[in-house]
Amino acid sequence: MTRNLEWRVGLELSEDAGRTKAEARLDTGQATFTGHGTARCNPADTDVPVIGDELAASRAMKDLAGKLMREANREMDAAGAGTVPQHTGPGYGWPEAVS
Repeated sequence: MTRNLEWRVGLELSEDAGRTKAEARLDTGQATFTGHGTARCNPADTDVPVIGDELAASRAMKDLAGKLMREANREMDAAGAGTVPQHTGPGYGWPEAVS
């Protein structure tokens, strides 16, 4: 069976007084997921808005990805398939930091 799907992610950014907020939305046609992310400029740093945009957007997409993964895990459990073991820790950096 061949399937072709296209899911689009919309990303909305807003910035006010050195704080950037991002909202990432995914509509699968069957469900909608929303992720949020924020970034702020340290007052001692030079304000470079694109950096805040990138940080807030990446955090929103990471939040969205986590919500989508949790939904997939719930659906696998409901189907009796079990889930992949969950790891704690950052998932990057030092491998021994992830248990």
